[in-house]
Amino acid sequence: MVVTKRARAKRSGQDQPLISVIDDDVSVREATTGLLKLMGFEVEAFSSALDFLAFPRLDEIACVVADIHMPRMTGIELHDRLLASGHGIPTILITAYPNEDVRARALANGVFGYLTKPFDEEALLGCIRAALEAPSQ
Repeated sequence: MVVTKRARAKRSGQDQPLISVIDDDVSVREATTGLLKLMGFEVEAFSSALDFLAFPRLDEIACVVADIHMPRMTGIELHDRLLASGHGIPTILITAYPNEDVRARALANGVFGYLTKPFDEEALLGCIRAALEAPSQ
């Protein structure tokens, strides 16, 4: 049986899937967090990938929205670290500096979505909804 992230969230007692927003730009982090909360998601926000990795509820995360360009660890490095540690969390990368080669490599490496800032709210929500319905990795 294929288990979706939404089904896993409901079994664990969460009303809505837990989404993590990781961005060192406070305005983007707060705007994205506010949008997702307004849409009814449970959201935890982090200013760095390292702060996110220290989160005690990491196993409950249904989807990650992470900036590519952050100090100390990029969004791509975070995605790679999650995969290496057995956390197949769907990851959506956002960036103010789009690069087609980076996009192609990230998507080939299992990143679920790649959006350019400022991204369209519906595009982000569409990526998240699709990620939540995808079979667990």
